[in-house]
Amino acid sequence: MKGDMFAKYRKVIVWAIGLALVFNLGFYFGNESSAESRAQGVANTSLGIPQGVTDFSSFWKVWNIIDEKFVPTNDEVVADSQERMYGAIQGLAASLGDPYTTFFPPVESEMFESTIRGNFGGVGMEVGMRDGVLTVIAPLKDTPAEKAGVRSGDIIIAIDDELTQGSSVDESVQKIRGEIGTKVILTMMREGVEESFDVEIVRDTINIPTLDTELRPDGIFVISLYNFSAQSANLFRDALDEFIDSGSKKLILDLRGNPGGFLEASVDIASWFLPAGKVIVMEDFGGNDENKQYRSKGYDVFDETLDFVILIDGGSASASEILAGALREHGKARLVGETTFGKGSVQELIDITPDTSFKVTVARWLTPKGNSISKGGVTPDIEVPYSLEDFEEGRDPQMEKAVEVLLEE
Repeated sequence: MKGDMFAKYRKVIVWAIGLALVFNLGFYFGNESSAESRAQGVANTSLGIPQGVTDFSSFWKVWNIIDEKFVPTNDEVVADSQERMYGAIQGLAASLGDPYTTFFPPVESEMFESTIRGNFGGVGMEVGMRDGVLTVIAPLKDTPAEKAGVRSGDIIIAIDDELTQGSSVDESVQKIRGEIGTKVILTMMREGVEESFDVEIVRDTINIPTLDTELRPDGIFVISLYNFSAQSANLFRDALDEFIDSGSKKLILDLRGNPGGFLEASVDIASWFLPAGKVIVMEDFGGNDENKQYRSKGYDVFDETLDFVILIDGGSASASEILAGALREHGKARLVGETTFGKGSVQELIDITPDTSFKVTVARWLTPKGNSISKGGVTPDIEVPYSLEDFEEGRDPQMEKAVEVLLEE
């Protein structure tokens, strides 16, 4: 692993410590003479779990039956004990019902880390689970997915004719990604379109963009922020310098289609608009640890003459929701657009072995007023839908409304 990003304990927003439990089960296999003694040894010796709280005898009984009786129906069936252990751990993670808690065997672990690094082969879109269905959070700007017409809110029902039902987010991402220059076919459904349709996308190297700026002829300055990367805070500071130098007092921050990223970037950006000490977001550990508050660094360079609107939609997730929710609840900005995605959980990436890792949800994000981002996302002050017809005809009613709001001041 290279760099701080790949230290043993890593926190990512985007996108069960009990993993160690099943790993220890694998360690004990073969060291005891019976399923009962192995289960008791794991519970009492390795994990310190009181006898009777968890009974692993059924696990070992099935494991032994496989060893003694299983016959592959064809050469493609894998009976390797290492693969079985990986499968057991993945099943443990899946039993939690959390689409963001995932175990990564060696190949998948390397793929996930290459995604975090920011340059990877793929189609260029963020996906997540909404109501148990694989959903596009947002296509990234100037990527094959965006150019192919993929939109926020699209439902992916199959990848290369393989149904996504029952697959985790990370399993689906692995299938979508592939060798640069190859094609992947996504079968999708879209609101307002009666039948499913196929989208063919050619995989490419994905260089994730960060932001654009524009001074409109009407004097409104627009910052379009596409993600919260390690560079976002510095680039946003430069964008604010442009805004201040322009002499404008009217600002639009466009977070539509921004799937999130680094928490630190959202805290730093919010700090330009808030006094020192103001709560930006709270991390709720569900009673496993003391809740943590992330507060403004107090750059606070703007006075009450700033007119500020933030654009949001169903593709705004995670760090975008943190930033938008904080600035709205502190009265610094109005929100225009549509309700955000609702990705309000915290994942920690933990190295299990040198070539495997485990991504586990460890906390929930709460707005300064204690509202859970996961429960319904962040709602706009002024709701403006963006229809398929608007998209096809090149209209942007959400931007038009934000401009109207600012020019009324």
